[in-house]
Amino acid sequence: MTRAGFALERAFWARGLEAVAGVDEAGRGAWAGPVVAAVVVLREADELPYRDSKALSPAARERLAAHVRATARAWAVGEADAGEVDALGPLRATHVAAHRAIAALGLVPDAYVTDYLKLEFASGAVPLVAPPRADATSWTVAAASILAKTHRDARMRAAAAAFPGYGFDRHKGYGAPAHRAALAARGPCLLHRRSYRPVAACAASLLGGTT
Repeated sequence: MTRAGFALERAFWARGLEAVAGVDEAGRGAWAGPVVAAVVVLREADELPYRDSKALSPAARERLAAHVRATARAWAVGEADAGEVDALGPLRATHVAAHRAIAALGLVPDAYVTDYLKLEFASGAVPLVAPPRADATSWTVAAASILAKTHRDARMRAAAAAFPGYGFDRHKGYGAPAHRAALAARGPCLLHRRSYRPVAACAASLLGGTT
């Protein structure tokens, strides 16, 4: 298993770029709910417990999210809602969510490490590396992954109360069989991404658009 650390960040620190922000997202592939991006600037440490959020249990994610919020130099979360995903596409909506998080950070990072998210900035070139699976190799990106995932999971648990019958608290808006069955029975709700093929197909079927 790849061990996370600060190798990517240290390459920037060696250039005098002190505030290195990690960025990651959650929910891009879901059928419902927002895309969430988190940005984190960590303090240098010899050892940190952060790992890719997908490799952690829900309880471990919540515990580590609290640790990030309590110890990071800065952190913030941004969202793009289902309507924005439909209007912009999932990748562009992810960029919007990431830039909203960066705007809320409270400091201007000197450089960025992301999980294959090639952000663009209005000010032009900004030092950025975006290797695939950076959430498994960078503590900073792993921390952002944990914040994005736990924030989005909390939003979907709240959505389950607002939109009962879809099981959002269980599958978090992803394409689980129970979600597909609920869509077929109830049709899409306001949180569904109608540009996504399974959602569009269920909507068309309920409206008599399919045979």
